[in-house]
Amino acid sequence: MKLRQIDKDWDLLFDDYDILNAINSNGFFIISSKQINKVHEARLMTKFDNRENLPDIFKRSHLSILPITRGNYIIGSYDAYQDVQYENKETKFFTLPEYIESINTSDLYSESACLNCAYASGIIDNLCGEHTLPTVSGRMSSEDFNFWIKSSDKQQKYKEIEVKNSQIEIDGGYESQNALILIEAKNYSANNFLVRQLYYPYRLWSAKIQKPVIPVFMTFSNDVFSFFVFEFQDSKVYNSIKLIEQKNYIIASELISLDDIYDVLISSKVEPEPEVPFPQCDNFYRIVDLLSLLADKSELQSDEITNNYAFTSRQTEYYTNGAKYLGLLEKIKNENNETVFRLTDLGKLIMSKRHKEKCLGIVKQILKHEVFNKVLKEYFVKLAPLTTCEISKTMQKSTIYHVNSLNTMERRSRTIGKWIEWILDLRKN
Repeated sequence: MKLRQIDKDWDLLFDDYDILNAINSNGFFIISSKQINKVHEARLMTKFDNRENLPDIFKRSHLSILPITRGNYIIGSYDAYQDVQYENKETKFFTLPEYIESINTSDLYSESACLNCAYASGIIDNLCGEHTLPTVSGRMSSEDFNFWIKSSDKQQKYKEIEVKNSQIEIDGGYESQNALILIEAKNYSANNFLVRQLYYPYRLWSAKIQKPVIPVFMTFSNDVFSFFVFEFQDSKVYNSIKLIEQKNYIIASELISLDDIYDVLISSKVEPEPEVPFPQCDNFYRIVDLLSLLADKSELQSDEITNNYAFTSRQTEYYTNGAKYLGLLEKIKNENNETVFRLTDLGKLIMSKRHKEKCLGIVKQILKHEVFNKVLKEYFVKLAPLTTCEISKTMQKSTIYHVNSLNTMERRSRTIGKWIEWILDLRKN
């Protein structure tokens, strides 16, 4: 596996300061921003919002890093992340008030824009069950507190950490008559998140006010707001976080029906297969996430996608290839001679549309490919999803670039099945 620059930078720091031996002897290692800055900017070197973002040496050694003061970080065998699963598929529909002109629901590509839209549409109030007002957000001091965190090794012992005036950031804080809701927001789907982003603000505000403080993790992906409402069962234990409920919302004036999908299918003209690798990325929601990121950032290098979002290096390769296959993304040299990914003109056009037009535009790009077109037509004949065996047989009768062996076809058939599933799931959203 190709090492990212951040992997190499941390390898250098671990060698320079003999960090692994220090952790084996003392149970932890404290590193300063000044030490990190000698290699690269500390702010960028310590931002690992998801497990996937961790440097290679952290993953191999089961380590995490947490801030403990304004300029110091502690590295140790800490279970710092919380898994999330999108098990609740029920989605509630909301609209913005008619007088709101400053929020464009087809351009919610930043976390702040997502939260502003969620508040203005009444989603936040619905989530809380009562009227709220935005009260706290931005950067602030954590003040001082101690906590216990579970180790990530087999023993899973609890270790104590002391925090003194570390910097924290709250994406959105909303106060009602009975509670303060603190939200950590991501504009992509995630399988896990760094608990510290909820725990440190929770500890700060629990000590400041009398009302309960409710920590909430929110993702905005495929135009769906997913809220994970948590509680800390023991305020002094980092890993006492427990999911209370998950709720999904969408801003949509027009729903997508099965008839809409069928109309796109029968109007789609199959085009010759592009000479790019056939898709091998099963989670189509992540392709839409990638397109959304590029709609916001204009262009991104491969390492930027891997470092800042919930992708591994291999996933970055697979998902960028998947978007290229659809003609929505391209890989170019920019004016600085850097290799970057950006949306094609068609990709920019589709991603600028509102929910229904955008989704059906992406569906049209999928159905231009012979095998996807055939598989969806077969679905409408039998009115049931095809098995991987049935999809493999359809693949054998289709033109596919560089997929020849039966074993490879069977693996790629799972990708086809998942992409078709995404298309059909649009009815639920």
